[in-house]
Amino acid sequence: MSRVNHAQLQSSIRDILDFPTPGIVFKDISPLLGDGPLFRSVIDELAEIASNTELSKIVAIDARGFVFGAAVAYKLGLGFIPIRKKGKLPYKTVGSSYQLEYGDAAMEIHIDALNPGEATVLVDDLLATGGTSASAVNLVQKLGGSVKAALFVIELDFLHGRAKLPPDVPVHSLIRF
Repeated sequence: MSRVNHAQLQSSIRDILDFPTPGIVFKDISPLLGDGPLFRSVIDELAEIASNTELSKIVAIDARGFVFGAAVAYKLGLGFIPIRKKGKLPYKTVGSSYQLEYGDAAMEIHIDALNPGEATVLVDDLLATGGTSASAVNLVQKLGGSVKAALFVIELDFLHGRAKLPPDVPVHSLIRF
């Protein structure tokens, strides 16, 4: 396994001002994704953290979380569960609404994505205000599953997002701004 060079990772994230709305500084992960060795080391490190927990599935959030979550699930040989924006899943779903730093949103999970008692790890690219991640944890719990940890590539400390996650869900972030 290759360890992440955290300085290189941090420098691979570029700021896009006023996207998607004025006043927001968007963290663009495109340079990270374009750097094969760096991307591999990020997946390796997330998978190593996840492997310290007994679990059966990786849960990831639409859309950038899919990039990291699916790769971690593949590396660990686990099932992958997508949590998508409302109206994007084809089968019966259960949903949850939440607040973003720039508006309201809703997301859904298939009603048969988990069996009661299944343990998961949540993977996403970014922890900001915590509303999206807390909503994802809520969806897993609605299906009777548990979230044993939440893994993020980036965390924006100044938004205090980890405070919105349940205290029994350890939060791991590779870099923090």
